[in-house]
Amino acid sequence: MNAPALLDVPVTVMDVFVRSKAVSGRTLRELADEPHTRGVYLRKIMRNMIEIPVLPETEILRGDILTIAGATRHVEAAVAVIGRADRPAESTDLAVVSAGILAGGLVGALSFGWGGIPISLSTSGGALLAGLILGYLRTVHPTFGNIPGPALWLMNTLGLNVFIAIVGINAGPGFIAGLQQVGLSLFLWGVVATVLPLIAAVLIGYHVFKFHPAILFGVCAGVRTTTAALGMVQEAAKSKVPALGYGMPYAIGNTVLTIFGMVIVLLMTRGA
Repeated sequence: MNAPALLDVPVTVMDVFVRSKAVSGRTLRELADEPHTRGVYLRKIMRNMIEIPVLPETEILRGDILTIAGATRHVEAAVAVIGRADRPAESTDLAVVSAGILAGGLVGALSFGWGGIPISLSTSGGALLAGLILGYLRTVHPTFGNIPGPALWLMNTLGLNVFIAIVGINAGPGFIAGLQQVGLSLFLWGVVATVLPLIAAVLIGYHVFKFHPAILFGVCAGVRTTTAALGMVQEAAKSKVPALGYGMPYAIGNTVLTIFGMVIVLLMTRGA
């Protein structure tokens, strides 16, 4: 005889942010004997944006993000003890997004003089820096700044394509004019100036600093401020690990590019 009510058990898969001191520092073997972990299955452990092995002697630390599954009542009971559920967002936390843009714009608007040359991040550079900081804080402490996955995908894809389009539109006329005035040597020297630093970065990062190739390619994509390259590296690696090396070099590269672009323009103006 079938009993639909007994077979229809709601199952939940949920990410949980570990906040409990009673859980932190204990191994999975120890936690398996606790009443609140009965009927709950651990699928993944993320620590500082890196997935770590699920082994009996693996220690759980505060700040880890656990992906657990099981009957809804068991999962809710485990969440109440472990920390805070990172539930899928249905609306964007516009207060945090707006505050980040405002704070970044204000920081970017500040400038200081260096040899009579005003230097600043610019409002766009400041907003970029604020976004990187808030993104990192959201990753290690996912209790604020909720953005639904589809909205995040739209912002990433649309922003990247608009950025590439604007760069191409602005650079096209100047590139053609430069070829007409200087000739093919402008293109060839551009290739040299673009390729040689990347080759040197890969060789130095791998042989001197002993970076893992995935991290190293993420660093190279970041220092070139090329998000499209990061996407290609992640697709080839079938992993998000290369993004670990992308954030900080991207911020530094964008800041240096913004500052020294203005410096070169001012120096050329003075020389003229």
